[in-house]
Amino acid sequence: MEATDNHASLDGLRVLVVDDSKTIRRTADSILSKAGCEVESAIDGFDALARIGSFDPDVVIIDILMPRLDGYQTTALIKNNDRFADTPIILLSSKDSIFDKARGRIVGASDYLTKPFNSDEILTAVRRFAEDRAVAGEGVAAD
Repeated sequence: MEATDNHASLDGLRVLVVDDSKTIRRTADSILSKAGCEVESAIDGFDALARIGSFDPDVVIIDILMPRLDGYQTTALIKNNDRFADTPIILLSSKDSIFDKARGRIVGASDYLTKPFNSDEILTAVRRFAEDRAVAGEGVAAD
């Protein structure tokens, strides 16, 4: 609760977390749920593509290194769908090279977090997109 008071509220923000690591999924789910997010998890890119339509996330967090369909491929497929073209995607990786970050931008990622991440890092990244969405017009309904 301490980190949510000074910035845009994350209450009700829908976040899809895609990672083949059960530990990462649980950690992200715990951090984001405590901040008020509604979290859905997927074990890989194919699972994410199966869930994204019904969950309709506000933000997607995707691990880069996954079996079957990696994070770059998953991001590109999501961004090529008109319905989700504007959905922010945060890539997660243990790699921190400029090449990896550039490749993420090329496929449409909005941000890049390096593992291991802490709660402040993931909340700051997600909060930035919550603020952007509020500014883009979702905050108009509060009048």
